[in-house]
Formats: sequence, structure tokens, C-alpha cells
Amino acid sequence: MPDFITLPALVHGYAQSRPDHTAVIDGERRVSYRELDVLIDAVAAALQANGVKPREAISICGYSSIDYVAAFLGALRAGVAVAPLAPSSTPADFAAMVKDADAKILFMDDAAAAAMGEGATQSRAKRVGLDDGNFGEAFSRFAVPGATPAPVVVDPSWTFNIIYSSGTTGTPKGIVHSHNLRWRQYGQLDPLGYGPDAITVLSTPLYSNTTLVCFNPTLAGGGTVVLMRKFDAHGFLELAQKHRATHAMLVPVQYRRIMALPDFDSFDLSSFVMKFSTSAPFASAIKADVLKRWPGGLTEYYGMTEGGGSCILLAHEHPDKLHTVGQPGPDHDILLMGEDGQPVPQGEIGEIVGHSPTIMDGYLNQPGKTSETFWHDASGKRYVRTGDVGRFDEDGFLTLMDRKKDMIISGGFNIYPSDLEAVLAQHSDVVEAAVVAMPSDEWGETPVAFVVLAPNAATDAAGLKTWTNARVGKFQRLADVEIVETLPRSAIGKVLKRELRDRRLAATS
Repeated sequence: MPDFITLPALVHGYAQSRPDHTAVIDGERRVSYRELDVLIDAVAAALQANGVKPREAISICGYSSIDYVAAFLGALRAGVAVAPLAPSSTPADFAAMVKDADAKILFMDDAAAAAMGEGATQSRAKRVGLDDGNFGEAFSRFAVPGATPAPVVVDPSWTFNIIYSSGTTGTPKGIVHSHNLRWRQYGQLDPLGYGPDAITVLSTPLYSNTTLVCFNPTLAGGGTVVLMRKFDAHGFLELAQKHRATHAMLVPVQYRRIMALPDFDSFDLSSFVMKFSTSAPFASAIKADVLKRWPGGLTEYYGMTEGGGSCILLAHEHPDKLHTVGQPGPDHDILLMGEDGQPVPQGEIGEIVGHSPTIMDGYLNQPGKTSETFWHDASGKRYVRTGDVGRFDEDGFLTLMDRKKDMIISGGFNIYPSDLEAVLAQHSDVVEAAVVAMPSDEWGETPVAFVVLAPNAATDAAGLKTWTNARVGKFQRLADVEIVETLPRSAIGKVLKRELRDRRLAATS
């Protein structure tokens, strides 16, 4: 591979060498590499005609589609950064993110525009309707096939994308990734099985870094991307079987729902080469079930959208380490840091900090937040502070404990919610559980469990509390168990513990 090449340039190369190979499938619509390259050119030319200059930004908000892909890659071809935004944002957050990115063009489909309400109309950015709907100029009129953009030589240091954090801990921050960072991610294809025969089903949204770490290398390797606009477990299996999928990125809750289907074993999934997971804790029992019943390898990534060090668990190679998130990746350096800001001895618990060649440039327009996120060792080496707490075992595999902010300090003792969640998961009536710190006059904080029970469960909240407290240490005991229908989650499957806490505080105030 060359020292650096942009993703749109790779697509253009495949448009020349294998023009009729399918690049993207969206329902009944599909485009070849030749057709995708023409669409990318059309978008790049339209951006230039509208005065959008290299190193400026556009925003995209909508459900995954071929036109979404073309808008994203067309901007990159023009040297323009992309700020992909979540349709699940609040209107206020959405408007703030468009303003923060200083987006010159806002691409949206009608569904996203309706969800954002006034937030979609507050920006001065030119509006383009991705689905040729009522939101601004129709995409088919904005990007006319046949238009040729002026060539732009993209510097590796230029911004590729601005990924806004999920907002689970406050107002989203814009995480800036360079073209060089993305190149380092998609320039290493063979170990993961990407290549011209790869067929990747993507059921998570294109605004998420979770999705891009599979989307980018699939197209970089000349493979085929199959888009799923809205996930459902049965629909995913139907798509995977129909298109003979080789790769997929799924978050843990999606694996749980897929593996729970009564007819899972009736689907032919023998084409799979590798499956991936990231973004949330992945229960070892579900990993084991995937390894047992789903052909192909299983790779779990642990890391931050901000970059820094990542760990990789090749679950199919280390079935005895499924309780971990694996070992640091090549050229990735992971340290565990104590409260004194110094690395802890092997085997002890500390905050995870990581260094690698893939670190964000920073948070857009927030130098203070950027500075807080970085930690430097004695030599000046820069690490990203994850806010997660973990411990390395004797073989160098990392076990995650919790988010540092989620740790419960009760009567001076540290309680890790993940320990209690693991115990609750052992009960046959428990589908899933989240343990949250609640205020306590006596102890400062105390653990409360929010639990989703299986249909026709024989236990109740009181019984489950008694069962759990008989299996944990004295200082870990649950103060209460609350039965809920579902756990609130972000669009990529992270449990929103703050929402659970706030809901209970509001109900008891």
C-alpha cells in the first residue's frame, strides 16, 4: 500500500479497475463502483459550485442510504470535512452541533428533518434533501451526474470527519479525526479479511464511529457495503443470508437479540469471515454463544472515538479470555493510572489511558476539554484518558471494570457496578440489568439495580434483591431493585445510566 491515499481516491481506482463490481446496496437499489464514483464527483462539483472550500465543513443527518454515502465521500473528494449528526439528537443539541461545525451545507432526509423540528431550520447553511423530499433542494438536482469537480490535493493532516460524542454525559463534543488517522485504520486490511470479496452488512448508523471503522475499510478494499436503515434482528439475518455476508459490525445488544431468536440456527451464515463488536460491554456468555453457533471469527474492539490505545480480543483464538477485552493492538500502548496520576503495578486497578498512532486532533473549538482528555508521561508522550477503570491479568489481557464516573463509593468502599451486573446476569429470569449509584444519607452513595425480566419470570424485585445480596460482599449489597420494561440506550446500544438515575430521582423527589 502507498504511504497515503484518500478513501475517495481508492474508490476512483476501483471504478477504473473493476467498474461493475457492486459498491453499495440499499434495499433494492445498488450502485457499482463506476456509478458511485460518478455520484461522488457530482457532490464534490456541487459543493465547489456552491462556494464550499477545502477544509470547511458540511453536515449530514439522515438514515443510511446510497445518497448519504455519496454526500459523505463527495465532500471528502472536495477536501471538505464531514460532520455526520444523529437523528436521535435533541433539536437544541442538533442546532448547536451544526453551528459548532460551521457547516456550509446541511444534508438531511425528511424523517430526520421532522425529528429535529426547529433545530433543522435554525442554521444558515444551505439545505439539501437527501431523499428528494421537502427539506431544501432535492439531492438529485443538487448533485447532477456528469459534473466534474476541480482536483483537490488533500493533505493527510486535513480533517476527515467531526464525530460528535453521544451526549450521554452532557452536550456533545466534536471529535476531530484527520485523513491520516483514517488512513492508518483502513490501510491495514488483510488481517481482518477485508478485500474485493468482502460483503459487509452495516446495521448501525453512518454518523457513528462504530460504523465507520467497518465502512471505511470495506470500500478501501474494494468490497461491498450492505446498508440496513433500521436494525431488527430477523431482518439482519435475512440480509446476511441473502447477500452472503462476510463481515458485520454489531453492538452487544444486537448480538443478544439475534442470538435469542428461536430460528437463528435455520439461517445459513456459513459465508461469514469475521464479525466485530465495540461501543459497550459484551457479556462473555453471549460471546461464547456466538462462537458456538455463528461461523467465522469474532473480534471485539475496546477503545475511544477519541483514539489513543485500543485493545483487541480475537475471541475465536482466545475462548478462555472472553471476560476480557483483549490485549493492546500493534503499536498501541495501554497504561493503568492511579489517583496520584502515576501508573499502577501489574494486577491492580486503574484508569485506562492509551497512546497509539491514531489519536484525535482534539475537540472542535474546545481547547480546555481537549487538554483535560490528554495525559502525558514523564517523557512527554501523549495518552488519551478514557475515564474507564480496568485491570490487566498476568497474560496482558485487559478486564474492564466500569466507567470511572459510574463507580459507586459507599461508606468509603469502591463498588463496581459491573460486578453486580455480572451477578444479576446469572439469574435465569434476568434478561439484562444496569446498576446505578443513588444518593444515600447514610452511605453517601448506594447501588440500585434496574432490571429487565424475562417473560413469565418467577421472581420479583424483592426476591431478586434477596437473591443477589446473598451472593455479593457485605459492602456491595443492593439498596433496591427496580423492574423496568427496557433499559434506555443510545443509538449504538450504550445504556444511558444517567437517564435511569434522573428518572428515579424525579420519581422519589
